Amino acid sequence: MTADPEADTATATNPRPAPARPALVLCAVSEPLAEAWDTAADGRPEVRVHRGSVLDVPAEALVSPANSFGWMRGGVNAVYAQAFPAVEQSVRSAVLAYHGGELPVGEALIVPTGAPGPAWLIMAPTMRTPGELLPPDTVHPFLATRAVLRLWRDGTLEDGRPVRAAVRTIALPGMGTGVGGVSPQSCARQVIAAWDEIMARD
Repeated sequence: MTADPEADTATATNPRPAPARPALVLCAVSEPLAEAWDTAADGRPEVRVHRGSVLDVPAEALVSPANSFGWMRGGVNAVYAQAFPAVEQSVRSAVLAYHGGELPVGEALIVPTGAPGPAWLIMAPTMRTPGELLPPDTVHPFLATRAVLRLWRDGTLEDGRPVRAAVRTIALPGMGTGVGGVSPQSCARQVIAAWDEIMARD
């Protein structure tokens, strides 16, 4: 989880005021999720929808809706692991070092990707174990998204910088909509509820 000071030289040498809110880009590779994002995000200027891969978004941080143990073998996490070969080990090492090997749903951590951009990966579990099917009444997408936004608002990197100073745009895929089985509509409602709780009244 060590932040590389060379990864954001402009920010380190010429600090800019941290924004009051991040830009949140809701990503969808399926039209049902994109439409659910469109409906939920309406009226929130900092939130926009991207139809396509989360990797195509010019963001400082990507969100990993992983499992509590940091395995990144399926869905969007497998895409991340292929794009950033060292990131799974970084995630699992951080989970072990800071959380005893299991990061509960409702908490989040941030690790470097090892790439110039996006420089950061925010892990926020939507399920405890890999491949877990979530119940229809799950609130895990809300809890995971709230953890991401709290980390952005209140967290610090290991070099002492606030997360909000290093991360101005967050790209977020469907939360639990893959193997978790959460419907696009439920996911979108919960993600925006988390945004409104943490950011809209900030």
